[in-house]
Amino acid sequence: MTDDTLSRPTVHALLADGTTVCIRPVRRADHDQVQGLYEEMSPENLRLRFFAASRRSAALAADRACAPRHPGYLALLAETEGRLIGLAEYETEGAGDTAEISIAVADGLHHRGVGTLLVEHLVSAARADGITAFVADALSENHEVLRLFADLGLRTARTFEGPEVRCIIALDTSDTYLTAVEERGRAADVASMEPLLRPKSVAVVGAGRKPGSVGRAILRQLHAGGYTGRLFAVNRAAHAILGVPCHPSVSALPVTPDLAVLAVPAAAIPGTAEECGKAGVRALLVVTAGLDADQARALLAACRAHGMRLVGPNCLGISNTDPQYGLDATFAAAHPSPGTAGVAVQSGGVGIALLDGLSRLGIGVSSFASLGDKYDVSGNDMLQWWESDGRTDLALLHLESFGSPRAFSRTARRVTRRIPVLTVDAGRTEAGRRAAASHTAAAATRTMTRGALFTQAGITAARSIGELLETAALLHSQPLPAGPRVAIVTNAGGAGVLAADACAEAGLQLPAPTPELIDDLLAVLPDGAAAGNPVDATAAVTEEQLTDCVDRIMRYGGVDAVLVALVPTAVAAATGDDLIRALTRAPGRRVKPIAAVRLEQGLPVELLPAAEGGTVPSYAEPQAAARALAHAAHRAAWLARPAGTVPDLDGVEADRAHAVVEAYLDTHPDGGWLTPRECAELLDCYGIPQVAWAWADTEDRAVLAAQRLRGADGRVVMKAHWTGLLHKSAEHAVHLDLRGEAQVRAAFRDLETRFAGLLEGVVIQPLAARGTELFAGVVQDQVFGPLVLFGLGGTATEVLADHAARLAPLTDHDVHDLITAPRCAPLLFGAHGAAPVDLEGLEQLLLRLSRMASDLPQLAEADFNPVLATPGGVTVLDARVRLLPRRPQDPHLRRLR
Repeated sequence: MTDDTLSRPTVHALLADGTTVCIRPVRRADHDQVQGLYEEMSPENLRLRFFAASRRSAALAADRACAPRHPGYLALLAETEGRLIGLAEYETEGAGDTAEISIAVADGLHHRGVGTLLVEHLVSAARADGITAFVADALSENHEVLRLFADLGLRTARTFEGPEVRCIIALDTSDTYLTAVEERGRAADVASMEPLLRPKSVAVVGAGRKPGSVGRAILRQLHAGGYTGRLFAVNRAAHAILGVPCHPSVSALPVTPDLAVLAVPAAAIPGTAEECGKAGVRALLVVTAGLDADQARALLAACRAHGMRLVGPNCLGISNTDPQYGLDATFAAAHPSPGTAGVAVQSGGVGIALLDGLSRLGIGVSSFASLGDKYDVSGNDMLQWWESDGRTDLALLHLESFGSPRAFSRTARRVTRRIPVLTVDAGRTEAGRRAAASHTAAAATRTMTRGALFTQAGITAARSIGELLETAALLHSQPLPAGPRVAIVTNAGGAGVLAADACAEAGLQLPAPTPELIDDLLAVLPDGAAAGNPVDATAAVTEEQLTDCVDRIMRYGGVDAVLVALVPTAVAAATGDDLIRALTRAPGRRVKPIAAVRLEQGLPVELLPAAEGGTVPSYAEPQAAARALAHAAHRAAWLARPAGTVPDLDGVEADRAHAVVEAYLDTHPDGGWLTPRECAELLDCYGIPQVAWAWADTEDRAVLAAQRLRGADGRVVMKAHWTGLLHKSAEHAVHLDLRGEAQVRAAFRDLETRFAGLLEGVVIQPLAARGTELFAGVVQDQVFGPLVLFGLGGTATEVLADHAARLAPLTDHDVHDLITAPRCAPLLFGAHGAAPVDLEGLEQLLLRLSRMASDLPQLAEADFNPVLATPGGVTVLDARVRLLPRRPQDPHLRRLR
């Protein structure tokens, strides 16, 4: 047993009704509370819990739970506002991997998810402790606990023995269980957000009497914005502000508000938050900036202690444009227009830009949250809210940091299947990252990590606010394209060329029309028109001709979208033709997206109203239209692909791998790079193929190793080794193509002389056959988790930087993407008539590397370079692994940040 179960941290999580509870290990000082939990139970509940109604059972249970801790036993309690409301415990049966579990929930608190939440935390702790199954005995009439076990999402077997039922619950990590936990978490999260975004009453604390204060501005927005609930101001020196009644304190309000907006100085924030909590306020919006570390801790502690959700501090505010609530608790200059786009940002300035842009486009906003310093409510919370609110059909995010990227990824994968989720990839450069926040492997950058997160989660990532709005306009107004094939129609050849360049640069395809389509188009276009791609309809084209042309292209099966680039001409002005109307006459009957480019357009993007309802996006630049169409095509491709699965792997010895890691860290408590022997053993635990090798620490042993390992041509390789040596080629610490005893001895002496005082020994390997040299590796990011990298290897791997990355655990689709994404991919599939490499072996190597990184949080970094890929197999020629003393964390465990 490990000591993980004996030192678990205190965490906070949400019950089914959105109530915040504290989950922590039971302490000796909890004895009276634990005993009281049982003593306050009804005789019937005592009987169901202990199979008897004896009051003596309460004392015995408290003695057991609060006894000095010992390995194999864990008791967790749930408490809210200092009151113990539930207890769950397990104890292993001897030295085995099975534990007996029991649960108790306070009378009056059943059906709120207390027991389920506690069991989830026990499951996480038990898995970390090597326990594979729980055993629970219950009376067959105890329907509530039996339903709890049945609904967990874990495989449960029941055995009936008279009036009792024995349940055996397998603790395997399955997607069914994770989905069940996810669904429970989503429901609880949405319930906890109700007082924030649908409050029945709001109090603004710090609303000043003089114009210019932030609190007064928010009060004005609420009052003038049509908020439908009860509104109060808290100000000791006024009876009313802007017609809103004032009260001297939160505790003096006639009703307890659901939401309190705090716009007081930073020094007053902790005390005000504590006052709100004691009064029963359920949510806080803190717009104040400049909190120091102590004030920040006190604010969050008050929110956790009293179960209040928190937006901010240092934020613009929140809004919900639903007329039923009319909530605008922001200090933006204008009220957001009602609509269907959900918006969450960290920067208030970005928030104002998005609110203005969405209002101008006519898309509007369903709800808005400026998250600020994001102590509590995050983008993950907002995604789950929009998924459930019944109004949002488009989500826009601007997040400078991620609290729990793996939880965010699972949520985003689910939400993105229903609505488009768009983001700005902020912090792409080193300067941007310093601004947002203030290698282990040189190839791994934060840009690559974020890109992997967005790609795997199906998130559309733009590079600017403008691009975000341009893409939102297309996704809001048009159907998704079936693919990347675009037809361009123009009334000016130059505009068509610009549009063609933009589409090609965006990765879109411009297929040539078939002879049949050419004849079809020329039949309706004016003389002189060219029916290629682009279609040059000439300046003489009329509105009717352009309409017919676009409709015929729409019916053609060889393209997936239409881009129409138009310039104003005197010909159209003279005839009264409105070419734009040709695009907006019947968009409802068109099943492919259409976008316009008008080079004279003043605004970057507009949504043009259509005669029969709907809109058509119009762009001032062809690059903007092409980028938007490319984003739409990528989203369509992501939606069309089934969700990937993490394949089962044979020959994995995870327990042995953990033993290797623990043995190393026992002797190297600060971590470090494994020796060649330790590294080879770890790779062997996961069935990762390695070239044959031998260790030699003397010249004679090197000769013997070379004689044993030399290949058919008698050649071997000698590599120096000492602790801390990372780049052997850069240090000229490798001898290749050694033949015979004399060359082996000379090579050893050379290394021994040049690296005197450093050299610990050498690795001897047979000279590898010719093949493609690749790189595979993993970096354990403290925030994002393990990132698997793959690409071209060899000595120039960092210079060429031909790498792709995905977050572990890899699915079958992720592995395919990794292999096909680098520029070197054609080499793997048989370029220039060569045979393809062993693709199945390459997939297996990446999957096994992913499994190793997922199993071992202590694995800080692994580099396989080179990996030799040939038609006959895939082999690691050189491997480096670095370990750090890290404790495992369950990324799927329900807990607040």
